[in-house]
Amino acid sequence: MIFMSKLVNVFKRIVLGIWRLFTLTRSVVLNVLFVVFFIGFIAMLDSDVEQVIVPNKAALVLNLVGDLVEQKREVNPMDALLLEALDEKDEKPEVLLADVLTVIAKAKNDDRVQLLVLQLHGLRSAGLSKLQEVGAALIDFKNSGKKIIALGDNFSQNQYYLVSHADDIWLNPQGFMLLEGYGRYNMYFKSALEKLAINQHIFRVGTFKSAVEPFLRDDMSAKAKEANALWLNDLWQQYKEDVAKQRGFSVNNFDDSMADLLSKFTKADSSFANYALTNNWVDQLKTRAQMRSELIDRVGKNKKGDSYNHIGFKDYLAATTSIVSLDKKSTNKVAVIVAKGTILNGIQKPGTIGGDSTANLLRKARTNDKVKAVVLRVDSPGGSAFASEIIRQEVELLKAAGKPVVASMGTYAASGGYWISAPADKIIAAPSTITGSIGIFGMMMTFEDSLGKLGIYTDGVGTTDIAGFGPTQALTKGMSQLFQLRINKGYQDFISLVATSRHMTLAQVDAIAQGRVWSGKKAKVLGLVDELGNLTDAVVVAAKLAKLDTYDTLLIEKEPSSRNKFIQKLMGQVHLLANTRFGTFLGFAEHTTASELTSLGGVNAKPMTQFINQLQAEFSKVNQFNDPQGIYTLCLACGAR
Repeated sequence: MIFMSKLVNVFKRIVLGIWRLFTLTRSVVLNVLFVVFFIGFIAMLDSDVEQVIVPNKAALVLNLVGDLVEQKREVNPMDALLLEALDEKDEKPEVLLADVLTVIAKAKNDDRVQLLVLQLHGLRSAGLSKLQEVGAALIDFKNSGKKIIALGDNFSQNQYYLVSHADDIWLNPQGFMLLEGYGRYNMYFKSALEKLAINQHIFRVGTFKSAVEPFLRDDMSAKAKEANALWLNDLWQQYKEDVAKQRGFSVNNFDDSMADLLSKFTKADSSFANYALTNNWVDQLKTRAQMRSELIDRVGKNKKGDSYNHIGFKDYLAATTSIVSLDKKSTNKVAVIVAKGTILNGIQKPGTIGGDSTANLLRKARTNDKVKAVVLRVDSPGGSAFASEIIRQEVELLKAAGKPVVASMGTYAASGGYWISAPADKIIAAPSTITGSIGIFGMMMTFEDSLGKLGIYTDGVGTTDIAGFGPTQALTKGMSQLFQLRINKGYQDFISLVATSRHMTLAQVDAIAQGRVWSGKKAKVLGLVDELGNLTDAVVVAAKLAKLDTYDTLLIEKEPSSRNKFIQKLMGQVHLLANTRFGTFLGFAEHTTASELTSLGGVNAKPMTQFINQLQAEFSKVNQFNDPQGIYTLCLACGAR
């Protein structure tokens, strides 16, 4: 019996072994067949893909879709590939500022491009500094003698800033346009936290440090309103002056009181389109058919349909971007490193600033012998104090290595964003940059009362007064004092590094610090920045500091993995399919209509979606915090809407 049992067990093991081998073989064969089939399918399509060609005497349509950003967030390429394949839209699309500037600059000197059409209904958020850079590129385009036409069913405030640079602006007769100005409105949670019995513990320094007010109050403090109103009015004045200059009317052609607005609106037959025409914000009211007919008259009819002869933004970018790497003679490089987003501890994906990941990029520039100078492009409202300090230390090491560093400020360079900018040899900001906010705070929440309502309590014993401290226990007086002392020290560290870097006294820095926010224009007067300009200006300054007569620019960024590179290559093929007969057959199409967007010209078409998104955004700010000491230098007041 024992022998038979052993024999049966051996037989079972043999059978199981054979079955496992069979299963493994089947899996391998199927996977190989799938890969072969997939690659063959792509190759088949690729063999018939028509190359995107810029038509002669055509209009370039600047049909931007998404948020205008300095650096795109990292997206899983497989997810992106599936979205492309299924013709699904990215919920948060982004447009790279550098791509927009590149396209406009190339089109200016491209004889095939006769006209630039601004079709911006897909453009969402964009900081004023970014809009100003694109606006300058549009002015340069017009200086070449070529015309710009802007058309749309609706114009939001951001869209209209760019639209104002057009030679002719066409708005749908049933369209919408209203310039509401800038505002700063937060959600406040003090009463909600009290009802939930959540105890918030805030430690801060700075009269105007309003980052934590949403957790301490149910409304904005008078000090915060005073500070916010100053920089908001500064930005709005810049907006009005820029638009008025392009349109050739008075800067007073804005800001109607409600009484004047109602009177003018009534006279305009209660039509937003007529109101815009009356104010000279637009030149003509045209239906879509009339717009299309007019453009056909200007550039001719396209070969594939009844529209005008044109090429879109993405296609023009793809068609004019060389895949061949040119071997330039100059070995001297000015490196550009983008620091965009909230500053967090550790390694972070592009679109967010990681203390370790950004420090690694700076270290790469320091150890590259060809890099002679560095431009740190900062577009950040701040974040973790510890992560900011890690980045600042690497900036100092770059300078010690004899490589000049220039900080170039984008839309935001406040709090932690200023912390990492301060040690630079030169700081260059846009007039509309939101900067300063030199202050610091700590925040933690304890849930002992919330848990108590549920009948849950924490108790125990420890070897010291601070043993076992956690979010389920009340914060002791001693621990509160400990944290406040650390915050006080952090503030002194902040103003000290600014004083040293900017050659100011502690008293001078303290007077303009206190967590207060300034525009780039005002910051220059206060000595917080050296010059007003854009990224290009910063590169030129960096080259001069390094005493370079000839140089190339080098973008240093996180390299995608080999897997991601492969998938991104496939995505490129899929995008090309969108413009071929195969694209039509498969249901691919590059389009964005106003009805697909959440916001239409400033009027929200999905109010519940807007509310939920805003609520999620408020809580995500807190959820992102990962400073090891719970200390933050962050400007939550920097977003204007």
